[in-house]
Amino acid sequence: MEHEAIFWFTDARAKTLFCALDPEVSEELNPRSHAECTLEDPRTLVLKVRARDIPALRASLNMWLRLVNVADEMQAFAPRETEERS
Repeated sequence: MEHEAIFWFTDARAKTLFCALDPEVSEELNPRSHAECTLEDPRTLVLKVRARDIPALRASLNMWLRLVNVADEMQAFAPRETEERS
């Protein structure tokens, strides 16, 4: 049985968050879980995490939600012009 969690993050900087997370998604090699990160529209980032079992889902969610949080916090340090160019 596969378990799934889906999160929608609505923010004006969703595209920047997506660009920060995309390399992590493409290099993920965990055999027990899988994550997808997409842009639903320019302001909505969608994170889907699937796992074979609940412990794997919990561990994967801990990692992905932490990465989203760090990427969001780092945007506070980025110059405003960098954000506007994306």
